[in-house]
Amino acid sequence: MTPTDKPPRFPQLAMDQLDATQKALGEQVVKVSSIGLGGPYNPMLRSPVLGQRLLDLFHYLRWETSVPVKLNEFAIIIIARQWRSQVEWLAHAPLAEKAGLAPGIVAELKANRRPANMPKPEAVVYDFVTELTTAHKVSDATFERARNVFSDQQIVDLTAVAGNYIMVAMMLAMAEQTVPPGRDEPFGPEEP
Repeated sequence: MTPTDKPPRFPQLAMDQLDATQKALGEQVVKVSSIGLGGPYNPMLRSPVLGQRLLDLFHYLRWETSVPVKLNEFAIIIIARQWRSQVEWLAHAPLAEKAGLAPGIVAELKANRRPANMPKPEAVVYDFVTELTTAHKVSDATFERARNVFSDQQIVDLTAVAGNYIMVAMMLAMAEQTVPPGRDEPFGPEEP
């Protein structure tokens, strides 16, 4: 059996396959998801109570966070790039650009490089999220740079969005979820 012949770990669920608890969650998901019940939602539907709590958290971290949308989406795609999360990148890179993140920043990040010539807020987000997720701490210097740009609430929300999307990347990796049929994976096999 080749990897492409391997059965999915979690076959894609459709609305007509869901029980009552799953269906209530599924109906909420399709209202906000650009990939329907795919991506992280497919495994989340297997644990609908957890799925509902995660969806509520996603709601805050996407639409009610104190972090400006452009910077919030930038943090998400930083995590997507670190994890080579095809689904996260596919869903969020266009949202980051739509929110005003410069296409050059997105392209350099996709190429696995620290984007050059970032405006101060973007540079702070990149350095803060990258340091936190790779060194597992934030230096005093990086924290002070963040504090000069963001409020305490924004720093906490930025940390939460990074952690949340690591969890999403883990869910996608565990389930071996990939992009929806007919969509190309953003990262080719030759890309680091």
